[in-house]
Amino acid sequence: MKTIHSILISLLIVVFACDNGIDPISYVAPGNDETAPAVVISYPAEGTKIKVKESVTSINIQFEVTDDIEIQEITLSLDGTEIKSFDTFKDYRRLLGEYLYDALTDGSHLLTIKATDLTGKNTSKSVNFEKEPPYVPIFEGETFYMPFDGDYTELISQDLATKIGSPGFNDNGVYGKAYAGATDGYLTFPIEEIKADEFSAAFWMKLDVSAAKAGLISISPAGEDRTKGLRFFREGDAVTQRFKLNVGRNGGETWNDGGTVNAASGDWIHLAFTISAGSCVVYINGTAVNTAAMDGAIDWTGCSTVSIGSGAPDFSYWGHESDLSLLDELRFFNKALSMEEVKDVMAAEGQAEYEAKYEGELLYLPFNGNNKDQISKIEATVVGTTGFAGESKLGADAYAGATDSYLTLPASILTENEFSAVFWMKINPDPDRAGLISISPGGEDRTKGLRLFREGSAASQTFKLNVGTGSAEVWNDGGNVTLPVEGWTHVAFTVSSTSSVIYINGEELRTAAMTAGVDWSGCSIISIGSGDPGFGYWGHHSDLSYIDEMRFFSKALTKAEIQAIIADED
Repeated sequence: MKTIHSILISLLIVVFACDNGIDPISYVAPGNDETAPAVVISYPAEGTKIKVKESVTSINIQFEVTDDIEIQEITLSLDGTEIKSFDTFKDYRRLLGEYLYDALTDGSHLLTIKATDLTGKNTSKSVNFEKEPPYVPIFEGETFYMPFDGDYTELISQDLATKIGSPGFNDNGVYGKAYAGATDGYLTFPIEEIKADEFSAAFWMKLDVSAAKAGLISISPAGEDRTKGLRFFREGDAVTQRFKLNVGRNGGETWNDGGTVNAASGDWIHLAFTISAGSCVVYINGTAVNTAAMDGAIDWTGCSTVSIGSGAPDFSYWGHESDLSLLDELRFFNKALSMEEVKDVMAAEGQAEYEAKYEGELLYLPFNGNNKDQISKIEATVVGTTGFAGESKLGADAYAGATDSYLTLPASILTENEFSAVFWMKINPDPDRAGLISISPGGEDRTKGLRLFREGSAASQTFKLNVGTGSAEVWNDGGNVTLPVEGWTHVAFTVSSTSSVIYINGEELRTAAMTAGVDWSGCSIISIGSGDPGFGYWGHHSDLSYIDEMRFFSKALTKAEIQAIIADED
């Protein structure tokens, strides 16, 4: 009886409540379907770079779709191919979705998500992202490479360093971003795979001397034991800083007092040190500044991690704590580098003083994170949005073409009527024709300067050359390259007063007779990566290919000279 009484009271309360401010559930008409679905792609974001060891990996695509009335279908496409569709929804107005795609390969990719509602209205959103190929060491003995491009990944192992404190990144590195030190901040990384009887380190640094002394690289056992491992550090003031090295060996320690730099210059400096059983050497900007004798190889006993950007935790005494400077392009080696090898590392990173390597060399663009001619030291002007490829034939990077984009340099370096150009190219046949090198006067005047370009299809491209002799133009119809091509193609052409020759991969494709050499009258700029502005007609606009290791010469190279350059760079 009590139970029945309670139920009746409860029902009365519900009825009373419904009549006092709580709305009953009632049908609401859906209204008109006025808007197309909204699509948001959460991952990958535009420009995402995926770095893993595997050549094929998975990616968890995350997205959200909403509609004012009802979603009918959602499709996911990768590089133009549908990989997943959804047509059943618990919430017909919203899907917070994800899809694990497990066949992602190396290269650039375009993800497109298209949502369609019941009335057929649809919305598509796309993002470009990239899966970078595993890093392959480019120097003999290289065991560790940390470029600091927005994360702390060591590229050979693909493992992340451990971050202590709050170091960050600076956008203005030697190449891309750089490590930015912070008070009490540094990185640590295990050394099991990088320790060896011989050891070298190389990196770039832009000094912040708010701390008069700091540790840079420390591989130390616990406590104040300097008979094991190594410690590279700096000491000085706001005017002068000295870089020093301490190495533990054979029950003792070796001191190398290194050398000094102008602390107030604001310039990037290159630092390196090498250690063998017989000596240790400190290098500044590619020059050996001090050598100290070693009594045996490094003793790694008790050393398990390397600290980067500080002496902490085991060499923070004597004031060798965190460094607030910028660091970039850090590499370790399992050998003692020679001075020539240190300079090679600098050159590959686009920063060493370059001396013309070949007879008649006028221009050298390695495209290692910048567009600077290494001979004139002039930075090319970027028209549009050219970029860098994230891969290269040689060095750290390559030129990446973009729509309506190219580089220009002054043509004042061109004074001889003979000319040659060589470069590597990863051919993108879309668009099916493009300018590559154009040195032209204004208007459609082809009796001056020269123009190298390509024409064809996705299956074959023909490289052609047009040269102005002052009173006439000479055509060289070049030869075909069958596509697709695996890897890089070497392109070269030469012009003398008697002939022009086009070479592909060191082999002569076609020769055209010349009655005179090239006439540079009225040519003020060199365009690279497009026919524009002087040869943009006939569809010879920007090229979306990758270009690397471009060189110009004031002479007509021989076949043997071209093949020697290929051998040096291959």
